[in-house]
Amino acid sequence: MKKIGEFIVVNIGLLLTAIGIHFFKVPNNFATGGVSGLAIITAYFFPNASVGSIMLMINILLLIVGFFLLGRSFGSKTVYSSFALSGMVWLLDRLFPMSGPFTTDTLLELFFSIIFPAVGSAIVFNLNASTGGTDIIAKILNKYTSLDIGKALMLSDFAITVAAGAVFGVQVGMYSVLGLILKGFIVDTVIESFNIRKQVVIISEKSEQVRQYIIENVHRGATIHIAYGAFTNEEKHVITTVVNRKQAVDIRRYVRKIDPNAFITITNTSEIIGKGFRTV
Repeated sequence: MKKIGEFIVVNIGLLLTAIGIHFFKVPNNFATGGVSGLAIITAYFFPNASVGSIMLMINILLLIVGFFLLGRSFGSKTVYSSFALSGMVWLLDRLFPMSGPFTTDTLLELFFSIIFPAVGSAIVFNLNASTGGTDIIAKILNKYTSLDIGKALMLSDFAITVAAGAVFGVQVGMYSVLGLILKGFIVDTVIESFNIRKQVVIISEKSEQVRQYIIENVHRGATIHIAYGAFTNEEKHVITTVVNRKQAVDIRRYVRKIDPNAFITITNTSEIIGKGFRTV
């Protein structure tokens, strides 16, 4: 069931990405990196070919090159996502052909061309998958040069946006560069929001009751430290636990109810690896 759930979620992410590409990127020629950006530029020289079909051909070429230069270092999810995204863009073009942008507001169009693929990519990345494409180029550059994957990916995507400026004009090129920069920030923000948890630290005279509540009612573990107050030098029990938003609210409400003088700090954290959370 978990595999099926992940498959459905990955496809939702790919569909959001495809919507952003077809309805907003393609009509405005926003080549904000990736295979979609390369396909948009290529489609300019081959107007009878759809962006989806060009994406499919580019992905096939990249996968073949990647196989010979990298071996099988990219997973089945990446291979599937590469073909599925191309297919979805092609299908949307068939079902909902676009003759031009929805609006004359270029900045508004750019916003939607970023937000849909950024959220979609974040969903896919969060499941340790990838939309393929320039990820393979980045891995090749990483293998045969001193560039790390992040810089190699940025370099390949930036080269595509520069090419867009050369083909479609400086204004489109500048919008594409802006979109590329904003997409990176949005993807990181969305991934963090998916994984956000609350670290709750409690100092209370009713520490045993708090411990029992966390274990028996919230069904989470906790760590207890022995500490001493800097002013009073009294021994205190410090309870630390990591929970989701709702559980943090429940714990705070319970602690305030049984011990109004309790000291509580609640902070956001998005990288939790261990039992009950992420394993990698």
